[in-house]
Formats: sequence, structure tokens, C-alpha cells
Amino acid sequence: MPTTERIPHRITHLVSDCDGVLIDSEAVALQALADHLAPLGADRERLIALIRPRLGLKLEALTLGVCAELGLPEPTVADLAILRSVVEHACDTQATPVPGVHEALAAIPLTKAVASNSRLVRVQALLGRTGLAELFAGGIYTADIAGRPKPDPAVYLAAAAGMGVGAAHCVVVEDSVTGVHAAVAAGATVLGFTGGPHSPAGQADRLREAGAVATFDAMAELPALVDRIRSAG
Repeated sequence: MPTTERIPHRITHLVSDCDGVLIDSEAVALQALADHLAPLGADRERLIALIRPRLGLKLEALTLGVCAELGLPEPTVADLAILRSVVEHACDTQATPVPGVHEALAAIPLTKAVASNSRLVRVQALLGRTGLAELFAGGIYTADIAGRPKPDPAVYLAAAAGMGVGAAHCVVVEDSVTGVHAAVAAGATVLGFTGGPHSPAGQADRLREAGAVATFDAMAELPALVDRIRSAG
């Protein structure tokens, strides 16, 4: 549930992460990464356990961290390019909207934007293919445009600036600790989504510890949560 503390600034805008919040792609990415890395000699279940908490990081950082923990050779630039192609193809062809997300966002009377660690061209394509693009009049902001990926706050600061407000006037929806850290560092109020199939046990606690004021596991809950946060401002 949201904290009972007064939100220090009036909430006027909403910013959402893309993968895992709008698009049910993190579970697809998890399986594609495990499929691709398993032939290198890693146990699949161990791989999944290492990949899952890193979802939300840039692919390069995720892969380097997993390979380091497993004692696998550091991937080359060419290796990473192939892995990116494999994962993005899987996500772009298999991912679907998170259940109920269109209805939930349509019910929230705030200008909305997307802030993602993925590349702009990919996010635009995903939102267009799934019919979600129409919801985001505030624009799409990505790490390749902002210059630094989450957990740096750059992409959230860019989204707020692009909509002409301070980040303190934004409520953010995130599903990863990395994303929550980025949004909190930007000065936004954060809600943590734990309803994706990729979400590990205990994720709600981790998101709250990272700074989310509340967590929820079904998109139908989001409009009421946003209303409560706006009322607290």
C-alpha cells in the first residue's frame, strides 16, 4: 500500500518503464538468454537464477555479470551483438502487452511517457505493434537518447523535462530494482509492479527497499494507487 506520508509535490504526470511493465517481455528475454548461454557450459537453472534479478540492466551489464559469476569467458563485442539480436528478436516476435495495462493506463487522467533502457527504435516498434503507443502523448525516452542507462536517473530526468515538469511531479511505474533506483534518484514517486511472470519471490520487498512507496501485482490496481498518491500531494 502507499505510504501515509504526504507526497511533497503534486503529481501531474505518469512515466512508465516498458519491458516488464507495459510489455510482457522480461520472461521472454529470460528464456532467450538462458537458451543462448546454456551451451557455453552453464547449468540452465543456475543461469535463470542469476539472470532473473539482473533483468532491468542493460544487456551488456547483465551478461558480463552472469559470465563473471559463472567463470565463463567475457563475451566479445561480436558475442554481445549476436546475443542482443537473439533476445530482441524473441521479444519483438513473442512479447505481448501486460494483461490489463491498456485499460489501467487509459483510466488514469495524467499525461504519460515511457522511460526505458531499451533502444528507441525498438520501444517505438513494440508500442506500435501492441497498440499502446497512443497512450503516451508525453513521448518515449530511452537510454540511447538520454546517454546513460538506469540506474542512472538520466532517462527519467529526460522524460520529465520533455513533458515540461520536474521529476518530483511524476509518478513512475517500475518492475526492477535498477529502475526504482533510477526513478528515486531523479526525484520521482515510484510504484513497483510485481505481476510479471519474471518477477522473483520477494520482489515486492526489494522494490520497497529500493524506494517504491507501494507495490502491486495486477494492473487493475494501478488507477486507484495513482489516485491515492495524487490525493496525498
